[in-house]
Amino acid sequence: MKLGLVDEATWKVYGAQATGCSPIATAYENGWDTVKPVKPQTIARSLAIGNPADGPYALDAVRRTGGAMGHVSDEQVVEGIRLLARTEGLFAETAGGVTVATLKQLLERGQIDPEAETVLYNTGDGLKTLDAVAGVVGPSATITPSYGAFMKTGLA
Repeated sequence: MKLGLVDEATWKVYGAQATGCSPIATAYENGWDTVKPVKPQTIARSLAIGNPADGPYALDAVRRTGGAMGHVSDEQVVEGIRLLARTEGLFAETAGGVTVATLKQLLERGQIDPEAETVLYNTGDGLKTLDAVAGVVGPSATITPSYGAFMKTGLA
């Protein structure tokens, strides 16, 4: 906005964590200014930072902009991955599942306006965390790694 690249607009910051490692979301829920360290226990390993150095800054950004924070269970993480795949055709890693599931949670709680433009940062590929969804999804077809095998599938 300062550079004139985007229109002036109000915005809010929201945060998402896995329940098995949610020190910032817990501090937000309890109104604490201190983020108390926890021992991570979640399938969302890329977010499993039990003592986040920037936790107070995240809390400040959420509070200052009028946003909110949430945390979701590992089961909700998997459902978030599946929801994004089913509706958008994107296969996210567990951190993406946390983001999608928390968005759903915050919408259901009325903490995010469903009519507002909302941007999710979802940068990780699901192939990084296949073990997290191995029990609920699997390949629809297995082929040898060749162009000829691919052409025989009829997907080309």
